[in-house]
Amino acid sequence: MKQAEERLYRASEFAALTGVTVRTLHHYDRAGLLKPSRRTGAGYRLYGARDLARLQQILTLKFVGLPLEEIKGLLDARALDLAETLRLQHEALTERRRQLDMALRAVAEAERVVARGGEPDWDAFRKIVETITMQHDTEWMKRYYTEEQLADLARRAAPEVLERGQRDWQQLISEVQAAVAEGLDPASERAQSLAERWEGLIEQFTGGDPGIRESLTRLYADQANWPATFQKPYGDDVGAFICKAKAARGE
Repeated sequence: MKQAEERLYRASEFAALTGVTVRTLHHYDRAGLLKPSRRTGAGYRLYGARDLARLQQILTLKFVGLPLEEIKGLLDARALDLAETLRLQHEALTERRRQLDMALRAVAEAERVVARGGEPDWDAFRKIVETITMQHDTEWMKRYYTEEQLADLARRAAPEVLERGQRDWQQLISEVQAAVAEGLDPASERAQSLAERWEGLIEQFTGGDPGIRESLTRLYADQANWPATFQKPYGDDVGAFICKAKAARGE
């Protein structure tokens, strides 16, 4: 029995079916990410089921936060099966839900403040903006981590853990700034305690994974390529103080 021939779609039809633009398909083709299954005699691109699976993988990894160049390398190195693609989608959606939960909590707090006072509380509104902006401003950081590292970070990124970590970092940075301002000796007992807490928070973020720590170090060493809108959470003087404190104890 003759097997039915696969249905193929021109770029405009395939774009309409998948929800991407023809321009995106052309870009992915030029980048070597998604080559069409065939071409017509006149050179028009034709796409089929295999191309749909490949496109889903590309869009899933892009949604997770990987740059196109890294996606190409990943897909060229190994084919992702359906189970793995769905796992990545699940992790990506879980991360987006976490981000939305943080924004919703900020909005709920603003609602409570307004209900109590009857007037807008600009501090509460600023918190909403900061929460939402923070999510967008940190997306670029993901390019410094591998797919596996991002998955590990996402698994450990419970909302309450993230919020506690942010509070701990803010408190510690404030204390180090005060130490710098008063000229505290980096070799002093108090400075050593600050450095120990600093190291503990890094260990908490990395989960003790040396690969994640290396990626984090690479991120902070590449400040020349950071987005102009991103502000490092602490000044160079704070970083220098911690480095001196670590050096004082032989690190």
